[in-house]
Amino acid sequence: MARRRRRKQKNSIEEAIAGIALIAPFFFIYSVTGSIGASVFASFVAVAMVIAFIFYRQMAAATRLRNSGIAEIDKMDGHQFEKYLGHLFRAQGYKAEVTQASGDYGADLVLTKNGQRIVVQAKRYSKNVGLKAVQEVYGAVAHYRASSAWVVTNSDYTEQAYRLARSNNVRLINREQLIEMIMQVKQKNSVTRKAG
Repeated sequence: MARRRRRKQKNSIEEAIAGIALIAPFFFIYSVTGSIGASVFASFVAVAMVIAFIFYRQMAAATRLRNSGIAEIDKMDGHQFEKYLGHLFRAQGYKAEVTQASGDYGADLVLTKNGQRIVVQAKRYSKNVGLKAVQEVYGAVAHYRASSAWVVTNSDYTEQAYRLARSNNVRLINREQLIEMIMQVKQKNSVTRKAG
């Protein structure tokens, strides 16, 4: 729901920019030249540029999704996702332990880095993650003697989950942030391979 709202907001912004691109050049050119024909032409050129820019951004986003491997993540089961996250966090310099599948006390992974201990709840979902995941990982903090709690998903979170996470200082990593994390690791690995 939150992702849909952000997408709708983004589309509204793009529509507003296209509207401004149509109107602003028309009035500017008309005020300078007094020619309606030149004003209409300038508006069409501006709109074409905005459309080309939006198309370019959509193509770049589609390529980024393809390169991130998120489609493969969407096909994983929960345990595979936990193992994948373990590898992803190790690539970022964390020591990552995947906890036992049952009786994990609310944490699927325990990360350690720079003396900090972080418990992670992994949710490979096709729908938004609710507040239960936030409750579970928050409960795991004391058991694992952790300093932080995170929930990571390939999806997004409900508004209630966002509110509870804010009030309990739980970090929520959603689909977009996960993709960004994956792309940063891939870029770092690519640079390392080229340098080596």
